[in-house]
Amino acid sequence: MEKFDKATSTELEAAAFRRLVEHLRTRNDVQNIDLMNLAGFCRNCLSNWYQEAASAAGKPLSKDEAREIVYGMPYKDWQAKYQKEATAEQKAAFEKSHRH
Repeated sequence: MEKFDKATSTELEAAAFRRLVEHLRTRNDVQNIDLMNLAGFCRNCLSNWYQEAASAAGKPLSKDEAREIVYGMPYKDWQAKYQKEATAEQKAAFEKSHRH
């Protein structure tokens, strides 16, 4: 059911996206593997989707540029500051949840 016209829907979706990105930027304690294990997507997935949408709109965007949009900083910087080595339990949960 469409409650809003297309322009309003797009504005609301964009606002929700910005809120999600801001939330993920403030929750640096949550590792990408945890997101993958619980929700099936992570910050990298979100940046890939952003890059794909840009490409589909004829707006080329590199993988690094898309990641910087989502992470709020260069990905290498985020990794150095916040990424931790995945535990054996996290890795096992990832393997279990991503079997096809």
